[in-house]
Order: sequence, then C-alpha cells, then structure tokens
Amino acid sequence: MVTVYSPKISVLIPTYNYARFLPEAIESVLAQEFRDFELLIVDDCSSDNTAEVVKPFCSRDARVRFTVNPTNLGMVNNWNYCLEQARGEYIKFLFGDDKLWHPQALGQMAALLERHPSATLAASARTILDEHSRVVDVWRSLAEGCHNGRKIIALCLIEDANLVGEPSAILFRKKDASRGFDPKYQQIVDLEMWFHLLEKGDLAYIREPLCAFRQHARQQSALNDTAGFARKERALFFASCAAKPWLPRKFHFYPLFALRRLRQKHPGMANPELFEQERRLITRLGRRWYLFYWVCYKLTRPFYGFNRSIRKRFSR
Repeated sequence: MVTVYSPKISVLIPTYNYARFLPEAIESVLAQEFRDFELLIVDDCSSDNTAEVVKPFCSRDARVRFTVNPTNLGMVNNWNYCLEQARGEYIKFLFGDDKLWHPQALGQMAALLERHPSATLAASARTILDEHSRVVDVWRSLAEGCHNGRKIIALCLIEDANLVGEPSAILFRKKDASRGFDPKYQQIVDLEMWFHLLEKGDLAYIREPLCAFRQHARQQSALNDTAGFARKERALFFASCAAKPWLPRKFHFYPLFALRRLRQKHPGMANPELFEQERRLITRLGRRWYLFYWVCYKLTRPFYGFNRSIRKRFSR
C-alpha cells in the first residue's frame, strides 16, 4: 500500500500563459523557511513555454508537482481543480504572476490560523509590483488582529470593495472550502469565497506585507475591468449579499446605491436582473428608510471619503 504524503500547506499555482513570471513565483515558494509544504502547478493549456520553465523545478525539488490540463478549464474551474488535488491541511493560492514577498510568509500565515482557531481566513498586507517586478505600492486595508467575519463582510459592503485581499494574500483550511469556488462568478469569485468562509468564522490579519500582487494589463482582472464586466458583477453580488438575514437594515442601502450608481453612469449595463435586484432591496429596506439613509449618505459622504483617504495615507 502506497502512503500519500500530506503536507501542512498546499501552495497552489493555477497558471495560463504566465511563463515569464513563473520562475519568480516558484523561487519565492522554494525559498520559504517553513518547509512542510507541497507546490502544485496546474497549467490550463498555455500556448507559451510554461512546461519548459516549470519542469526543471520538478527535477530540483520533489515537493513540486506539475500537471497540464487535457483541455482548457477556464480560470475558476482550474482553481477548483487545484483545490481538489491539494493534499495539505492549509491552502495557499499563489497566482503565476504573483510571488511570496517574505521568506516567512507561509510560516506566519499558518501561525495566524493556529493562534486564532475561530478564524477561517488568514490574510496579510501585500506589496504591489508592476510587470517588471518594481515595487509601486503597499496595500493595507485592515487593522492587525482577529476580526469578526460578519463585520468584515458588512465593512466590504460599506466600502464597496474587497478589503480581505487577493487569493495570493490569503491562507485557509481546505476542509472549510470543500464547496469550492463558485463558477457563476469571474471577477468577484475570490470575494464570494471569502464571504462564504467569513460567515462561518473570523479573519486573522497581519499588516506586514507577506505576499506580492502584480498589476499588469494582461491579467484577467484588468481585462474584466476594461470590459466593464467587473463593475456590474460586483454591484450585483453585493446586492445579493444584502439579503443575508443577519445584516442590519442599514447595510441594505449601500449595495442599492452601488446598483443605482452603476445604472446611471453606465446605462448600457442596465438589464432586467439589475432592475430586479434594485426592486428587492428597496422593498426589503422600505421606501421611508431608503429616503432616510439617502439623506444621511449625501450629508456624510464627503466627510467619509476624506476620513478614508486619511486612513489610507497613514496606513502605508
């Protein structure tokens, strides 16, 4: 009987035509001080020389596994395939164009989950790189510590933003994510999973940038944003989140405003689904409450925006 090794952490790199960035990503994993990991790289039928780049790493380190899908699965299905093949207790996604920024990234993030058993997600600040690996910024969205998961969901609704982070900056337990990523989404698919996990537990956050996220014109999120797809999907997703029975009434307003703003600024995106979501939110909120929160929003929004810009400046 063959015994299958089960590492503490599975580092998963789903990739498609990222051969130029993969050596940096792989080297950043192999340089980790925490050693109890596997590195699974799944190529979704790239047309570049991904296989040539990856295979020498497989020969160099037995912890590296490489597979090529027989057909192109698409981004989300490839993520789920990686998740299914993972053998570790903890899951650390790392996109082919990103990298681990600190040699203790895996160790520190695993320690966060172990120190906070109520947490279903561990996340860190992240260094932002351009396509030439130059540092352009550092993103820190939350205070350090363990945050109530449902409060983080509510805060994301207020800010109309993903305050948790990209998959490359996240660690979670495989057993908590057995459902997999929802293929109904493309741009917001990671945040939908984070919300799924945060309904069940907390978020442990560290303000030290342990991972690096790369911004470039060819990444999928940039392509989605250029097409206007991202704005629409996020607005509809946040509107659907407002249906959560545990959310206070006032949180119904923020997704409703996002939908209306989307429709006003981009009338070509309006469709029956968008109008139906608006109608449901107004019904749930109540027209009188809607008018009340609308007035409050208009009066306080300038100060809120100023406070948020100050927080961002001093959090860097």
